Amino acid sequence: MKKSLLEQLPQIVAEGKRRAEQILEGLDGRYRVRLQTNEMVIPSRESNWQDLFKSVEQRERQAQFHQGYPGEVGWLNRLVYGDNLLTMQALLAGDEENGVPSLRGKIDLIYIDPPFDSKADYRTKVVLPGAELEQKPTVIEQFAYSDTWADGTASYLAMITPRLVLMRELLADAGSVYVHLDWHIGHYVKVLLDEIFGKDNFRNEIVWQRTGAHNDPDRYGIIHDTIFFYTKTDQYFWETQYTPYTEEYINERFRSIEEGTSRKYWLNTLTAPAHGRPGKPAVFFGVERTPPPGTMWRFTQNKIDELIGQGKIVTTKSGMPYIKQYLDESQGRPIQSIWNDVLPSKSGNERLDYATQKPEKLLDRIIQASCPEGGVAADFFGGSGTVAAAAERLNRRWIVSDLGKPACMIMRKRLIDQNAKPFLYQSIGDYQTEQMRSTLGRTYRIGDLAQVVLGLYGALPLPPEHNPNRNLGRLAQGKTLVFVDSPNKMTGLPTLKKAQSLRDSLMGGWEKVVVLGWNFTPSIGMDITGLNDERLEVLVIPPDLLDKLAKKSGKKLRPDEVRFSSLQYLTIKPIERKQNGGAESLVVKLDNYILLSPDALNLDDANREKLQAIIAREPLDLIEYWSVDPDFDGVTFRSVWQDYRSNTENDADPLRVVREARLDNLPAQPGPRQVAVRVVDVFGFESEVVEAVSL
Repeated sequence: MKKSLLEQLPQIVAEGKRRAEQILEGLDGRYRVRLQTNEMVIPSRESNWQDLFKSVEQRERQAQFHQGYPGEVGWLNRLVYGDNLLTMQALLAGDEENGVPSLRGKIDLIYIDPPFDSKADYRTKVVLPGAELEQKPTVIEQFAYSDTWADGTASYLAMITPRLVLMRELLADAGSVYVHLDWHIGHYVKVLLDEIFGKDNFRNEIVWQRTGAHNDPDRYGIIHDTIFFYTKTDQYFWETQYTPYTEEYINERFRSIEEGTSRKYWLNTLTAPAHGRPGKPAVFFGVERTPPPGTMWRFTQNKIDELIGQGKIVTTKSGMPYIKQYLDESQGRPIQSIWNDVLPSKSGNERLDYATQKPEKLLDRIIQASCPEGGVAADFFGGSGTVAAAAERLNRRWIVSDLGKPACMIMRKRLIDQNAKPFLYQSIGDYQTEQMRSTLGRTYRIGDLAQVVLGLYGALPLPPEHNPNRNLGRLAQGKTLVFVDSPNKMTGLPTLKKAQSLRDSLMGGWEKVVVLGWNFTPSIGMDITGLNDERLEVLVIPPDLLDKLAKKSGKKLRPDEVRFSSLQYLTIKPIERKQNGGAESLVVKLDNYILLSPDALNLDDANREKLQAIIAREPLDLIEYWSVDPDFDGVTFRSVWQDYRSNTENDADPLRVVREARLDNLPAQPGPRQVAVRVVDVFGFESEVVEAVSL
């Protein structure tokens, strides 16, 4: 008989804590998860991008962080694509070799809004010129979400437990966490929060009324979510938030007027609940008074004397002291635990048509209450990026992450549109390696995985004397060599040249070589074109392969269950470079975009047919975002010009990007200029072209 959830809960908590402890113990180990920077985004809606660029370069040359809270010097906000468990692991570990210390105990506020509906439809709607596509979540997202709900609520709690433990480790001692849920899962998670953060550190259950009404004929309309507010310790940052008084409240409450002035006030009590403690007496106008039973005086004797001196304390006929509460000194009514004054945005610039988007006003309140100015706010289920957008506007630093590429694209565009300060767009370094160790076990070797990939592609391994790394095979028919690249490497030009060399020399030579890769340099398409080698083929190993292997639980995966696909790539027209005195200008024009094999996308037949029609008509309509780095150093892509669909400042078409970028007033320089162009398509795939441009 299956155990009830209540019976399973102790084991879920124990296993979640054990997993988190293993992660924490391994932070200093040999295999450390790192974040790799895909792009340094320097929003350039203003004309001062060069000043921003110089400012960022200067900060990079200086120390990365102060001791204690991350300081002004060197700090760059971060948008991270990837599993939040690995993201938090990387933040906790830091990267001292590259001057990036651990953020353990450095984050002031964490707000999370994790998925909480097992039946939710997370399909992405892609609106293109002349067509509308519906894409299911990517394979990685699908597996992550199916894991989350594989065994209902028990699976969800198993997912969230180790993540909450790591969040506590990241929080500063004065830090707070807000967990936003609804009736599906909320109060089960509260039990976990009590266990991880401590019942004594529970501050509030906030009821947020998210809509005015919900018609449900069988029960009361469900119109609210729940937000659980916990702190790491009892010494936490807190700034009371207020709502303005209504005119009705002012007229009802502030009836008294200061003699000789027009100042309105009311007499407020000087006592507060004593919570079982004895109320100590205090002296008012020379008379010692004891507070009523069950209460205590709100102020110390020194403060009472100060208020008396200011004429703010008066006594009634009964002798009871009160304090004058002046209207012009009042900030409003303190926010209580029921929030019915914040409704989701239904129109305007803030509305992004993201299914679970939360209003900025909601996050404004949370950030201002629990994150000091200049502090760090984080959201590890980033969604539409409301935490980042609000933190940016309120002068707080931020870190947001999400497993979904569509979410990360929305966040990047939102922040550029907001003209945010420069920020990093990062991903998990060695993602597949970490997934391999996580899903297949720490003893699993890369050579073991290569053997599996060879078999699934239909290749036989070469003899050990010619195959020391166990990553080479051959097809049974013909003379085709198969080379499986490592999951902890970026497959690029050096790998392709190595594969060519092996094809031409190993075991007397081969007619063709097929390279199977996990991760690719953004310039891989340009590299393949440049080699112009018909005897070289490059294919993508399915990103969900590790999840499929893990889910087989010992059973073999069949080759017909795995699909290897071709790569996407970009071409541009010759870049125009002109010099005028001490300045230069560049004109960059898109030429063509070849999409990753449509068969590899998670589309049904009808949507795939629509996509094929768009590819045949105008492939550049598939570009979601593109950017230019006019001085690419070969390491960090610094985008100083961007355009994206829905940006109508560059043109009036919200469904297409502009095809031409003009960069004026660049500092003149002798010799070739290395220009990098990067595009992201509507499905989240990236491609890059790098060209050395001479005058």
